[in-house]
Amino acid sequence: MLDTALSRWLDSTSDKVGDAAKKCNDAKDLLLESCSGGTSERSALCARPYYVYNIQQSRRIYNSTPKPESRLPPFRAAKPDLPKAQSGPEFRRGLGLFDSTMLVVGVMIGSGIFIVSADMAREIGSPGWLLVAWLIGGALTIAGALSYGELSAMMPQAGGMYVYLREAYSPLWGFLYGWTLFTVIQTGTIAAVAVACARFTGVLLPYISEDLYFITPIRISAHYAVSLSTAQVLALAVILLLTFANTRGLQYGKWVQNIFTVAKSAALLALIGAGIFIGRNPAALHANFGNFWHARGTQPLSATLDATTAFGLFVALCVSQTGSLFSADSWHNIAFAAGEVRQPEKNVTRAMVIGTIVVITLYLLANLAYLCTLPLDAIQHAPSDRVGTAALQAIFPGLGTALMAAAIMVSTFGTINALILTGPRAYYAMARQGLFFRFAGRLNSASVPASALWIQGLWAMVLVLPRTFTPATGKWGNLYSDLLDYVISAALIFYVLTVAAVFRLRRTRPDAPRPYRTKGYPFVPGAYVIAATTILVVLFAYRPATTWPGLAIVLAGLPVYWLVRRVRAGDVTASADAKQVAG
Repeated sequence: MLDTALSRWLDSTSDKVGDAAKKCNDAKDLLLESCSGGTSERSALCARPYYVYNIQQSRRIYNSTPKPESRLPPFRAAKPDLPKAQSGPEFRRGLGLFDSTMLVVGVMIGSGIFIVSADMAREIGSPGWLLVAWLIGGALTIAGALSYGELSAMMPQAGGMYVYLREAYSPLWGFLYGWTLFTVIQTGTIAAVAVACARFTGVLLPYISEDLYFITPIRISAHYAVSLSTAQVLALAVILLLTFANTRGLQYGKWVQNIFTVAKSAALLALIGAGIFIGRNPAALHANFGNFWHARGTQPLSATLDATTAFGLFVALCVSQTGSLFSADSWHNIAFAAGEVRQPEKNVTRAMVIGTIVVITLYLLANLAYLCTLPLDAIQHAPSDRVGTAALQAIFPGLGTALMAAAIMVSTFGTINALILTGPRAYYAMARQGLFFRFAGRLNSASVPASALWIQGLWAMVLVLPRTFTPATGKWGNLYSDLLDYVISAALIFYVLTVAAVFRLRRTRPDAPRPYRTKGYPFVPGAYVIAATTILVVLFAYRPATTWPGLAIVLAGLPVYWLVRRVRAGDVTASADAKQVAG
């Protein structure tokens, strides 16, 4: 009985399988007939393969072998030069939209918003034009985020701007950006923000100071030295702690970021509310809003130019963008970590746009709060340019300094974490294509680029140590501060090139999948390119002491690129020879 039942069941199953196979063949024939004899749209649809991204290997996986298209060559960045171990760890998609937005907001809000308004007010000289300068910087930042969104949706893998520049132009441009990012932009900013965190900690803990030394300045030359103060030790400890935390896995860095971003945003909102509703100063309101557009107390832009003339005002607005744009910088860093974002083709763009709009709104309201609390001359001459501290001190005499110090400590700690988390993903992408230390192209057991994290952390710690000395004033400064002044204009060059890549890729890769297209194209990216280029021209003309050295830092990457290519070519040749001998 059992044998008979089993035989009947096998016969029935065989008949069902045969019927299913016949239906599949009939469907296949129908599909081929419709593709060959249907409309051109239907044929094109049938000919187009579907694919998904393999983020770890940065390549597309097709459901069928795609036909080569002369107008759409395969992405260079989609072909890593280093092989991937079959059993190696891969990036984990642990960042949702909220986490990604917190990264954008957290990396943008540092200490700049509490400081740079003083220098901007001295350059511009009027409350109205000060707000206009922040509006210009905000509009540029949001336009940049809208433009970057198209690129991040096209190439949703780890690497961000490095990948975009490499794909749009050449590996050289991607390398030059990565070189500048590692040597100064990312690591220099980490060092600067870490020392700022230590400085404001010193307000609450007086033994944390740049004037209390474990190792007094050791002169290297008349203008440079190396030292180790208590403030520097704290800065080194913060970098070391957060680098270690991020090597333990994405979850650690994500939770640190979310907590500190929410805290710093709340602190900034509290400052805004206190300035507008509690600290409203009738004298400040009359002085600022009674002469809203009138320039006064301006500093010269050159020997014969200041903001009291129309052209001088134009130059002042351009020059002041170094303050507003620097305070809102690094908004694109989430794209470095696109390989760990869920639905990156959507969420990276959304995070950049939402985050930049939130931060720019907070920045405009913060400056409005300053103007409601302090007369313009008090903003222009705030002690050590600490406008936020001066505003809170006016609102809460005796407590303002400590409150602002605590707020900036929280703010800078979150910014350092965001910078440390995101930057190594770009070095990882470079290493995967043979343009960075090879061991930086591997993930650890926690699925994070630990080697790249430690390289970045160590170099940032090195940048904390050098000091600069000005004999005329007898004052000590920091080398990283000068380096950051130098690369602000260089970073703006890369931003212009990246936004211009939207136009270039529309022309060179018109059929590339674009889950998101830039809103307002071509006006939004075009306006960004024109406005940012204008600012660059003015900076090179009126701030040559900082802009030309920045360009020199970028160009210093050319011989390094040539050397890397030579070494890489030698490795490829040696590997080929070894295979030939073995064969």
